[in-house]
Amino acid sequence: MFIVTGGSGLIGSSLVWGLNRAGIDDILVVDHLGNTTDKWKNLAPLRFSDYMERETFREMLRAGKFAGCRIEGVLHMGACSATTERDASYLIDNNFKYTCELAEFCIGAGIRFLYASSCATYGDGSRGYVDDESKIEELRPMNMYGYSKQLFDLWAKRRGYLKSITGCKFSNVYGPNERHKGNMRSVVCRAFEQITATGKLQLFKSYRPEYADGEQKRDFLYVKDAVRMVLNLFNSSSAAGLFNIGSGRAETWNALARASFAALGRPVMIEYIEMPESLRDRYQYYTRAEMGKYHALGFADEATSLEEAIADYMGYMQTGHYLGDECVE
Repeated sequence: MFIVTGGSGLIGSSLVWGLNRAGIDDILVVDHLGNTTDKWKNLAPLRFSDYMERETFREMLRAGKFAGCRIEGVLHMGACSATTERDASYLIDNNFKYTCELAEFCIGAGIRFLYASSCATYGDGSRGYVDDESKIEELRPMNMYGYSKQLFDLWAKRRGYLKSITGCKFSNVYGPNERHKGNMRSVVCRAFEQITATGKLQLFKSYRPEYADGEQKRDFLYVKDAVRMVLNLFNSSSAAGLFNIGSGRAETWNALARASFAALGRPVMIEYIEMPESLRDRYQYYTRAEMGKYHALGFADEATSLEEAIADYMGYMQTGHYLGDECVE
């Protein structure tokens, strides 16, 4: 059995999709569906053996209910991914403590454990975007979400766990199964909504003179590429420690906008709007994941181009499909 936590979220459900494509459906999906989101729609086309609510799973884990179970691996994507979340106590429990509990169980039972870290741990990027465990103490995340991820990376390093488990520092991941994310959905998702509704797309103005409006740069990664990279790492006996999961490219918001208009067959119309003051001192103007460590394992695959990935994604948005829908596949 595989266990995928956060299994109804963007990356989690996409990993279930990837496992299904590899012929694997003995999967326990763990998450908190709640009563106010449509995350369940991500699961509808997928094949898995059982679903369990997060708190029930944690209680059973603490009570030793999974001892002796034949578990092939745990893909721990479960976390609050909202970079705007300000409840530090909640993030410490949900993102840090939860991961500690699950890591200790897997290490004690000899189970392969792969978990979601984040490129948010790199902060403003002044110390680079290199997935080097020897330097993670130098990183200074810019928000509480990033710090909750950094805490676990540091905890795992101090205990020597990074020699046997794998942490994935995800860049800006976008794709079909993110429509439930509200304010945290990607600009690509928002682009589809805004362009089809109004014919234009809003982007934040720049507040730094070295960047023109819309020329801020990010490492954008299509979720299908993220799935391939994660499963490559999971299946590699050499993949222990921290690994960036990104495209390895720094591309502008304007380039993303142009690709979105092109995919929808619309003329480019961009409106630059004021950034909320609460974000201005915590905004990342440049991110680019260094992918040398991943490629050094022998994986020569490159991320899908921004234009091709956005065109594929827009196909899902236009049809209303999710990963796993037979008519898409």
